[in-house]
Amino acid sequence: MSKTTAAKALSRSYTGERTLTFLVGLPAFAGGTLALVVGLGGFGEFRGRRPLLDPIAVAWLGGHATPARIAAIVLGVLLFVLGLRWALRSLRPEPRPDLDLDRTEGAELVVTAAAIAGAVQADAEQLDGVSRARVRAVGSRTAPALRLTLWLREGTDLKQVWAELDDQVLTRARASLGLDSLPAAVRLELDTAPAKRVR
Repeated sequence: MSKTTAAKALSRSYTGERTLTFLVGLPAFAGGTLALVVGLGGFGEFRGRRPLLDPIAVAWLGGHATPARIAAIVLGVLLFVLGLRWALRSLRPEPRPDLDLDRTEGAELVVTAAAIAGAVQADAEQLDGVSRARVRAVGSRTAPALRLTLWLREGTDLKQVWAELDDQVLTRARASLGLDSLPAAVRLELDTAPAKRVR
């Protein structure tokens, strides 16, 4: 089982968002550092005292006003579209992949993510000491994974639950789906006991 495949069971991947944030932040950091160095006189005292908007650059923009406006509008629209796409990608729900058991044309057999999660959840709730369970199928169609949350009753033998979960529930899921590997991230919670009424 590769680390990449197993990581899908732990949490949603934000690699794209982190990469884009780094690429946007790097030039901003470089520009801020350069402005600080210039302001502190790192490139000479005269240059540090010059206005933020260089008179030569302002004069050049005044002489090329129309191309500058067009470039600014195009850049603004492009940044808006990229930002909107980035926001929508970040906010979209995590995919719940279905699993193709048979891709033969005319005899396709697909198991939905909800069916996988429901079957594993039903098995997990039968374990001794487990009061309830929540299961989610994540990953991709070619490399599915499971994310499980188990609520345990007070006094439950943790080692026994862990062993039964692996030996019974996850082994059965792998065998039923015909998978050699089915990564699973398991979160254990202590179920809250019902409040006792004081007389």
